[in-house]
Amino acid sequence: SRKVRDDAATHHSDENDENDALSEESEHEHGFVDVEQEEGEGEWGGLHGKDDVNATSSHAPGTKPKKPPTGEELRVIKDATNLYRSSSFKLQIDALLPNVRPKDSRIPPLERFLLSLHAVLMGLPSIELRHPLEASRLLLKKGVAVPYSAPLPTEETNWKVAFEKPSDIAVVGSWPLKTSVKAKDAMRFGVDVAVEMPDDLFQEKDYLNGRFFHKRAFYIATIAAAFKSSKAGLNVDVQYESQSDDPRLTKLVLIPKKDNSPNDFTKLHAQVCIIPVLSSRSPISINKLSPSHSNIRINTTQSDAIKSPHLATPIYNTALLLALTPKARLLATHAIKENSPAFTEALTLLRVWANQRGYGPGSRLCVRGFADRGTWWSALLGLLIVGEERVGASKSSSKRKPLGCGLSSYQLFRGALDFLSKHDFERDLIFLKTQEGTHKFPPEEYRQHHEAVFVDSSSTVNLLAGVPLGSLQLLRHDALKTLEALDHSSISIDPFTNVFLTDHRDLPTRFDTVISVDLSSAKPRNSSVHSSLDFGSSANALMASLSSLLHRGLGDRTKVIAILSEPSLPRALSQAHPSNASTIYIGLIHNPFTAFRLVDHGPTADEEDASKIHCFRDFWGDKAELRRFKDGRIIESVVWDVKTADERAHVPGIIVRHVLQRHFGLGSDAFQTWQTSFDSLLRLPEMISSKYISAGIPTGFKGALTAFDVLVKQIKGFDNALPLSILNISPISEHLRYTSVLSPVPLPTSLSSIFPTTAQYLSPIHVILEFEKSSRWPDDLKAIQKTKLAFFERIASELISLNDGLRAAVVVGDGIHTSEILDQATLEVVTSEGWAFLISIWNEREAILLDRIIEDYDKPIPPAIRALQQTGQNDKDPKQYREALEAKEVYTRRFIHLPRHHRAVASLCHQYSAFGGTVRLVKRWLAAHWLLNGHISEEAVELICASFFVGDGMNIRQDLDEETNRDDPASVPGSKERGFSTVIAFLKDWKWEEGLFVPLYGSNKLPEDGSSKVTPRATSGGVWSIATGFDNEGRMWTSSGPDLVIAHRVKALAQATWQHLQGMEQGKFDVQPMFIHPTSDYDFIVRLDAVQLPRYYHNVAVDPDLLARGKYANLQDNQSVRPGFDPARLFYHDLQRIYGHTFKIFHDVFGGDRFGVVWDPSLKESRPFRVLGEFSSLPVRKENEKAKHKGLVVLNENAVLSEIERLGSSLVKEIAVHD
Repeated sequence: SRKVRDDAATHHSDENDENDALSEESEHEHGFVDVEQEEGEGEWGGLHGKDDVNATSSHAPGTKPKKPPTGEELRVIKDATNLYRSSSFKLQIDALLPNVRPKDSRIPPLERFLLSLHAVLMGLPSIELRHPLEASRLLLKKGVAVPYSAPLPTEETNWKVAFEKPSDIAVVGSWPLKTSVKAKDAMRFGVDVAVEMPDDLFQEKDYLNGRFFHKRAFYIATIAAAFKSSKAGLNVDVQYESQSDDPRLTKLVLIPKKDNSPNDFTKLHAQVCIIPVLSSRSPISINKLSPSHSNIRINTTQSDAIKSPHLATPIYNTALLLALTPKARLLATHAIKENSPAFTEALTLLRVWANQRGYGPGSRLCVRGFADRGTWWSALLGLLIVGEERVGASKSSSKRKPLGCGLSSYQLFRGALDFLSKHDFERDLIFLKTQEGTHKFPPEEYRQHHEAVFVDSSSTVNLLAGVPLGSLQLLRHDALKTLEALDHSSISIDPFTNVFLTDHRDLPTRFDTVISVDLSSAKPRNSSVHSSLDFGSSANALMASLSSLLHRGLGDRTKVIAILSEPSLPRALSQAHPSNASTIYIGLIHNPFTAFRLVDHGPTADEEDASKIHCFRDFWGDKAELRRFKDGRIIESVVWDVKTADERAHVPGIIVRHVLQRHFGLGSDAFQTWQTSFDSLLRLPEMISSKYISAGIPTGFKGALTAFDVLVKQIKGFDNALPLSILNISPISEHLRYTSVLSPVPLPTSLSSIFPTTAQYLSPIHVILEFEKSSRWPDDLKAIQKTKLAFFERIASELISLNDGLRAAVVVGDGIHTSEILDQATLEVVTSEGWAFLISIWNEREAILLDRIIEDYDKPIPPAIRALQQTGQNDKDPKQYREALEAKEVYTRRFIHLPRHHRAVASLCHQYSAFGGTVRLVKRWLAAHWLLNGHISEEAVELICASFFVGDGMNIRQDLDEETNRDDPASVPGSKERGFSTVIAFLKDWKWEEGLFVPLYGSNKLPEDGSSKVTPRATSGGVWSIATGFDNEGRMWTSSGPDLVIAHRVKALAQATWQHLQGMEQGKFDVQPMFIHPTSDYDFIVRLDAVQLPRYYHNVAVDPDLLARGKYANLQDNQSVRPGFDPARLFYHDLQRIYGHTFKIFHDVFGGDRFGVVWDPSLKESRPFRVLGEFSSLPVRKENEKAKHKGLVVLNENAVLSEIERLGSSLVKEIAVHD
């Protein structure tokens, strides 16, 4: 801290950009430093009270004396810890602030330009009174269109427009307050110049029927025409821009041209905005602009006149009031800034946070209503610092207290987030403190005519007028997410990047459901001309109606209904009105408890108020019907018909589509969603699934669980036939925890005989059988494995005798592992319904015996005993030790961790409906890119996905039967599509060197059985570390992979997939290409004969022609079902085992018909020949006969390819070598 203080003092007078910013920041934050240093000079006396001279007199020669920190420096360090999240967080904020503010050294050209602008404006000639249409025609000849708003002036108009030089010119907004913040997407800083129109141009009645806005439009068009002329000499591009696409709020935008003149401020990257305003002495009365006043008194249609001759115009009135408040708002904000030293920094942090989430200008989609609400953020901080007025009914209620002026910038920022996360904008009204202590208009008027109310300190403008309620819901949701990140229990996780530096505008990771809607053909069913006039345009009125209808239709199904659209952009002066984007995006964040219900209730059949029934039927149309329920109630209802569990997740999107089609006449082609495309990746081909449906065979996770329960009941009934009682039967299969990529299906003989050879695969379901503890188990590992075979034989006999059509067989091993102490025997059971199970037996005695072998080998031999041992008589057997390590690793994974992992994952699937689908999509994505199972385990994928649902572990439900509604974290995905995108976003940036901790078993779960003890492993090639409460090392599911090459490959694939996901905003997004694997990077591709692959029907891009029955279909009738038999997978494992030192091989486990292979690049370089070199080699050909032979060899690629083709026999169709 001394170095920073000394540097700031030394370079205080430098003129370069960076040091100017640093010195300005230092003066702002530590303006009291000089006084404190003078008063407290020498107050630090060291630990023993010595003064600074004595303390520093003994420094080494040639070095600077090391002084202890002063009292002021200690206070700064302490304040950084107390007033900010941490001292490092404070340093990060200090580094951020100068980079989002304009550079001081680039401001002087702008100041000179503003002086020139002032001279030009004050020198503009007056224009006499003219008819508005005549005036517009004259300007149009100069290429300038007058942006008259509706209702447009006509030939019968009896008032006139004129121009006189401004009565006052002032810079307003954030620029004079030095609170400007850099916007997203290289948008320019805005410098607002308020041009006060003379009072003589207006009359008392100009607030009616848009007359003020017409005069304002002519005034700004006249200025535009003058600036466009070369005589002005400003050298700028002049354009129109309308706030919120409202023609009434059109302003002039001046963008400088580079000419290297003294007034050239192009380096500042700013633009000057000319905003016409009214003076406080204007003849227009503010009392006529209350929210309930009707200031558009035109009977546009007979129906409008019948309904009400004077409908309120709250949005129109607010637009007019905005012309009265710029100066008053500037003064009010300046007063707050002067009283609160941290205000500027807090506002900067808040604006940066908002811009990163689309609540500000940018070139990408913006949250509806927030693109031009820069004023509201400063008013929000003003509310926290100064407080609010208690008006109307709120006087007696308990209101929040102001935070005061002494907080740090971070504390103010957190206070703003806390307010946003808790405030109910729909119900609670906010009135800022005023100098008078009262507000001009009663709160009841605001409540009746505005969805949200936040009245500024001038007591005139509702700063949230026209902002959709859904945008405020999204704001609240984002504030909650940010607070969760800041409050994360892990100190090692730095939230600064996530809060201030990461762009959170991406649709896939932000919303559970995203719907693109083309409104170009929209025709509102209940259109109102009055509404169009109030909102300024028919497009704005349509958006307001759309938002209201969606909230009514979705009700409590969603937490957020956000509308996102392209921001208002500058336009040419020849274009009077802004062009509205035809496509909008609707983002939904689901309420997991109510989002997917299938029935919506309306009024009862005996409702006395018939209008309620009429409104219900009018809103829902032909979907509304009168239904009788089991409890006897007869209610108007809407039923959403779905056929599958996947379709149930589409209900919110279906409602949006129905509401917009009914009330806006949109066709089905106007909507674009991607849920169905994602669903198709997790379904069997239609040709196969239709067979199961027609046969009426139970399928899916429910069918698998039912078959498992039946098997458990039968086996537990064999206690009399077995020497030991069965204690427990635990599932460990992904098919029984809802995370298998494809829903499990049986393969009964009736279907096996009609399915083609490409659809004969039956996935086995692995379960573990645990007997009661007994001393009768042998103390020899080999004998234990033999005893298991006897148990299997007895259980198989009992099952076969009990069930007709059931097949059971004892599987001794896989033919690869020859160890006699490794648990590899299973009982294979195929039920009569076609479900396949693999049963393993868990015996705790194995772990004790294996630990004994491992510990005895690791135990050092005393020197005396070693000296007595003769050569060749050492009792330690390395082979037995390696076999014990492998067996212990398999035992720990299969019998200790896997059942626990299974229970935790199954619990998460019950707790979060989107979790299972997220895991399935991520697994499908990894498998489609040839990485799953061969290089990345399924359990590792489940842990990564779980990290986005469990958070810090505090929200994990311990009681699965608990039915009370929980308050899930805002960051938890509510749909599998959002979950998938979130995982992809994580993988593309994951620094896996730092590891990942997943509190899958709760935040405070610690192992009780010693299972987390670090033991030697037989394999340790993985670089990922995914730790849990029972696996501190994090290698249980990643010890075999992915290695360094695969980890980098996952990151590259995730980055490419994320880039593809960005196309959703442009409407050029297709799901399927994300799951099609490119093969150009492989050295060669092994193409398999798909007809020989019984699992081909699982392929992500299956060929329908290969699902037709083969030519010799009669040969399949006598073939028995072989659970888990996949020749492609067996061949893949053989090649991986044989050529593990020669190449890396990749394969899609789900019906992939190709292998991708990459040579080990080190083998392509010549090396000396050695015996057992672990790769097929070829001598290096000598360049000439005289060359000295060095015995060098290289990889014999042709021999390896020939051997692969021979091993594959009829399975390999072709080997394509890439150059």
